[in-house]
Amino acid sequence: MITLKEALKLNKDEIAELREDLKKKIEDKKEIGAYIEQLQDTNIAEFGEGIPIAIKDNIQVTGWNVTNASNILQGYVAPYNATVIDNMLAHGLAPFGRANCDEFAMGSSTESSFYGKTLNPHNHSCVPGGSSGGSAAAVAAGIAVAALGSDTGGSVRQPAAFCGCVGMKPTYGKVSRYGLASYSSSLDQIGPITQNVEDAAILYDIIAGHEKLDSTSANEAHEKVSDKLNCERKLTIAVIENYLEEADDEIKKVTKNAIKALEDAGHKIIYKNMANSKYDIAAYYVIAAAEASANFSRYDGVRYGNRADSTNLKEMYFKTRSEGFGEEVKRRILLGTFVLSSGYYDAYYIKAQKARHFIKSQFEEILSEADLILTPVTPTTAFEFGSKSDPLEMYLQDIYTISVNLAGLPAISLPIGVDSKNMPIGAQFIGQAYGEQVLFDGALSLENILNKGETV
Repeated sequence: MITLKEALKLNKDEIAELREDLKKKIEDKKEIGAYIEQLQDTNIAEFGEGIPIAIKDNIQVTGWNVTNASNILQGYVAPYNATVIDNMLAHGLAPFGRANCDEFAMGSSTESSFYGKTLNPHNHSCVPGGSSGGSAAAVAAGIAVAALGSDTGGSVRQPAAFCGCVGMKPTYGKVSRYGLASYSSSLDQIGPITQNVEDAAILYDIIAGHEKLDSTSANEAHEKVSDKLNCERKLTIAVIENYLEEADDEIKKVTKNAIKALEDAGHKIIYKNMANSKYDIAAYYVIAAAEASANFSRYDGVRYGNRADSTNLKEMYFKTRSEGFGEEVKRRILLGTFVLSSGYYDAYYIKAQKARHFIKSQFEEILSEADLILTPVTPTTAFEFGSKSDPLEMYLQDIYTISVNLAGLPAISLPIGVDSKNMPIGAQFIGQAYGEQVLFDGALSLENILNKGETV
């Protein structure tokens, strides 16, 4: 598949050929289920003839049926563009298709979608990760030049790692959330999923910047990073040793090989430990569920989407939400309502916010001594469908990624090898807030080392 950098050099006719080629490839690989809907030629009049980019089904695109992969939003048509879509259009890119995802971005496997599951292109019996599994699978399968996903607790980085592509989560506020369906407002960020690090930097530059309609948007001018990438910069990289040792043996081995290659290339490696990741998990699911329970009160059958047949208002609310939401969404709404309820707010929500502050301070302390932090992305490679029937076991798949969202830091996942079953293994760099330039430089350095065959 042509890279985004290469695609930006194409003329109008060549882009049209690219679109037609993608349509054929998508049809040939329909069984993967990466796309909910492929956009037709009629959309060209609306969005121009830009480079086609896959869009997760929770980002507003004018005239699209944006449903968050949920039954409750069937029939909803987006009346406006998200800021990231307008930014794409202004730079010669265009939304091309709705990518599948876990319902309302709640999940780690893209199994909870109303439209059915997405398959991992490397092994159809395995999950592609989640919640941006459709976006990652599309890029990995060569049926998208690049894609946009959203990352609340690792939902860009984890599927990128499972599918063998690059996924990047910006600093909170660097990319506007205007037009992104809110799951957990203090954690959500839109991010690029691409074939390589340079493409991720290019797409990040296109979508980043201040948005006056978004109160969470960082009010500062965006400085481009893609035109200043420097893979020769020597960095101090802190490896989180206890995270690495907790990962399975094959991830541990491949990651240690990558660390050695970085050291051989002149980067300084130091080793640090962070507090038990159980604190990250507990704080994240309390905060995320609490914010979701408040955000999801809008889905009541009155304003948009599906409305259940009923005889009175109370029955309409109850039936619409009962029939419209899937099991995982209901579980998190109930959890969030519980931790915000009288008598439990102090015991759970306030403690979770204190834990969040503690997690952020740990990152600040380590990043005062290092330019970047390196950790595994996941404790295992992509698992088989149905193998994580326990919700708590599924939640642990994000054990190394959720702390980054709690701290609001930028991070990037990139492939560093494969396991014995030829399934991709990813590594994660974490940077200082607004330190995207250093983050991309470090990731590009490792990518170049791996491409030269300096590690296994």
